[in-house]
Amino acid sequence: MPSRIALFSLLVPDYDDALRFFTGIGFECREDTDLGGGKRWVRIAPPGGQTEILLARTVGDRQGAAIGEQGGGRVWLFLETEDFEADYRRMQAQGVVFETAPRDELYGRVAVWRDPWGNRWDLIQFANADRSGTVTA
Repeated sequence: MPSRIALFSLLVPDYDDALRFFTGIGFECREDTDLGGGKRWVRIAPPGGQTEILLARTVGDRQGAAIGEQGGGRVWLFLETEDFEADYRRMQAQGVVFETAPRDELYGRVAVWRDPWGNRWDLIQFANADRSGTVTA
């Protein structure tokens, strides 16, 4: 039986621009392999993260139109932090634009941000929760 999601694809228009952005906000480049024909296998993740993102350079109009729309306009990516304030300040210093001010919710401290391609993310530090986000007493 499968035990975890190992990685998922994130559509981007250019590998190098995406690598610069994500490494600039603290992600690690775990692999960058040339597959020929302009394709690369580029895996990134936050330090210590298990699930990785495969940066997928789009080909053609259909894929290009889906850049930034994989979540249908909703927050669909959740970047967990153990030090919200430090990571929030570091990301702002790197030019990340936050759509919302940080706020405290029952489940933790959160702020919504967009990557350069329009994907909406939560920066989140869970409060009194297990790693799944389930609030515990």
